[in-house]
Amino acid sequence: MRRLAALAALVVLAACASQRPAPGPVAEFLAFGDSGYHLDYLDPEDLAKAPATFEGFVEQERAEWLEDRRPPAEFRPQPGHRLESGRWVPASGQDAVASAMRRWCEGPATCDFAVMLGDNIYPDGATAGADGRDDATRFRKIFFEPYAPLAANGPGFRIYAALGNHDWKTSRAGAMAQVKYLAGTPPFHMDGIRYRVAPTGDAREVEIFVLDTHVMLSDHSILDDALTEDGRELDSNRIDTPEPWALPQDADEWGQAAWLEQALAGSPARWKIVIGHHPIWSSAGSKFHQARMMRRLILPALCRHADLYLAGHEHTLELYTDGCKDVPEARGRPPLPQLVSGAAGKQRPLNSNFARHQLAAHPELTSLYTAGLVWGFAHVTLEADQATIRLLTTPDDQSGVPVLAYEHAFDRRSVTR
Repeated sequence: MRRLAALAALVVLAACASQRPAPGPVAEFLAFGDSGYHLDYLDPEDLAKAPATFEGFVEQERAEWLEDRRPPAEFRPQPGHRLESGRWVPASGQDAVASAMRRWCEGPATCDFAVMLGDNIYPDGATAGADGRDDATRFRKIFFEPYAPLAANGPGFRIYAALGNHDWKTSRAGAMAQVKYLAGTPPFHMDGIRYRVAPTGDAREVEIFVLDTHVMLSDHSILDDALTEDGRELDSNRIDTPEPWALPQDADEWGQAAWLEQALAGSPARWKIVIGHHPIWSSAGSKFHQARMMRRLILPALCRHADLYLAGHEHTLELYTDGCKDVPEARGRPPLPQLVSGAAGKQRPLNSNFARHQLAAHPELTSLYTAGLVWGFAHVTLEADQATIRLLTTPDDQSGVPVLAYEHAFDRRSVTR
């Protein structure tokens, strides 16, 4: 009898051990957004206004800085680039960031997959030929050439993509042309504008839930952003009118928030990661009305079920936690981490006055790291019950050297089903 009891105990111990995650990382991945700023596809209006001298470029930057209510004493311009025409425009960091990501994955880090956080083609998205230019060439230059080399990380390496507002700029046909390309061209992956995927092949380990936040927000009346002289939020009384072709057009598009709640609640994954283009918090001072609506639409579901929310939209690197104070089901759990990784193509400054007022008005918000006027990306390591987010920059000299700027570890917060 004692032998049978001992054998039963061993079986139970073996079963428990089999349910424990293996030691070491569950997955490691890159997160980058707003990568699609390519100098061959500049906005014609911006080109027409581009200054003929570097001094003129700096003064144009200064005027925009002051218009956006940023502290005058903190002004510095983003890197400039002189075109063959002699005109000056903001430089693109796309190649430098792509090189830095490749070097990071070849050196100190492992990269099992990547997530691309929207505004993949900037400023006008794919056009389906409306501008007289071939989307196939656009896709090759903006997607395949910089990022296909990341596939050297392994035959199963994939880049899971979301769309952003600029990807919808020209037409629905253009947005869908991009989706079709990313769906059918490894190492990219897209399964419609909203989808879920298990990037390690095991849905019990990691699941990613991808939203099209531009379509989601297009269904709501949202004000243009405006600030007081000292950087406080101001209602502009002007509605930001979305493109009509970005309005939700079927049940899947109308019901993204409900889908997210249901999908997260039913997921068996140890790590539940949500990605979308629009952040719920940021500190550049130009997207706060959209962020308010994002918090209204998805923050309760994130607080109840998710471990991380990853976004772009602001061309910055930022890391926050939200205490989920208004979600009773989240009480007793760690705060929700939110990453903004939108510095993979074009730079944007922060607004320190706005950030200070925002933190004072929202005690549930903790700012861990913010950096503007940088190019960079993020790297995330998922272990059994802890995620480490590393934020990396690369120098303005276009050398493509990865520089670790900040790292922080977070406890897993979702309930495993």
